[in-house]
Amino acid sequence: MSLVLLNGTEGFSRPIVQPEINRLGLALCGHFKHFPAEQVHIWGAAEQTYAESLPEEARRKVLEEMIGSHPQIPCIILTKDFTPPKELVEIATNHKLTLIKTPAQTSDFLVELYLALEDQLAPSIHMHGVLVEVYGLGILLTGESGIGKSECALELVKRGHMLIADDMVKIRRRTRGVLVGSVESIITHHMEVRGIGIIDVQAVFGLGSTLENTKIELVIRLEEWSTAQEYDRLGIEEKTTNILGIDTPHIILPVRQGRNLAVLIEIAALNQRLKMGGHYSAKLLDEKLIKAMSRPAGQENK
Repeated sequence: MSLVLLNGTEGFSRPIVQPEINRLGLALCGHFKHFPAEQVHIWGAAEQTYAESLPEEARRKVLEEMIGSHPQIPCIILTKDFTPPKELVEIATNHKLTLIKTPAQTSDFLVELYLALEDQLAPSIHMHGVLVEVYGLGILLTGESGIGKSECALELVKRGHMLIADDMVKIRRRTRGVLVGSVESIITHHMEVRGIGIIDVQAVFGLGSTLENTKIELVIRLEEWSTAQEYDRLGIEEKTTNILGIDTPHIILPVRQGRNLAVLIEIAALNQRLKMGGHYSAKLLDEKLIKAMSRPAGQENK
C-alpha cells in the first residue's frame, strides 16, 4: 500500500481489532460523541484543509483532546502524501500514536485498506480435510484419516478440477456469511499420498491445477459404508453443517469398493449449482409423484 511511517514504532503495540475505518472530519470539529476510537482513522483532503484553516492554538487543543483522550486509537493514516501539521506529529509522538502516510487517493485507499483488514481480522479456524474446486464450486472434503480424501482430490485434479488445500484447511468467515478456504503458504499446492509421499500438484499437473483460495459452498463427508446406517436416497431434506456460525450444505457420501467417488463428487457439485439456481430435482420429482397419485383412477396419463 506504499505506507510510510512518520513518527517511530512506539505505537505499534496498539491493536487493530476491527476492519471498519473512520474519517476524522467530525472529530476535528470537536464532536466526540459516538467517536469510534478503536477503528483505523483516515486523514484525507477534507481533514487537511480544515486543520490548516484553524488557528494554531485551536488546532492543538482539538488534536490533544482527540488523541490524548482516546488511547484506543490504533493509528492515523494520511492519504495523498499530505504533510501533517506539526501539532499532529508532536501530539501523536507524545502519546505514542503511530502516524502513517500513503500517496494513494483517499477513496481508492479506503477500499484497499478495508479489504486487507477484513481478510486479516475475519474469524477463522483450521479444519482437517481437503479443499477442491469442482466446476467452480468450492467443496470441502472431510472424513476420518485414511478414508481416501487425498486420493479422491487427486483424481479430481486429474479430471481438470483444482486443488486448494490438502490435509489442513484454513477457513475465514467474510462479510455476508461467506466462508473462504485457503492453505497455509508453506504447504501450498502440495499433497500427501500414502505409498507415494509428498507430491507437488502444480509441478505435476500444471499451473491451472491449483488455486490459492475459494469460497466454500458444499461440505462432503466421506465415511465407510455401513449396513447399519441409513443413507439419504432421495435428497429432499437439505442437510447443513455449521462452520463459524454459517450453515453450509452438507452431504454424507458412503465409501465402498467399486464406487467412483470423483464422479459422484462432480455430480454433487453440478446438483448443488442447480440448487443454488433454484432447481431442486428431488423436490420437483416428489411434487410430480404427489400430483400423479392425487389424480382420479384412470386419469394417470392425462
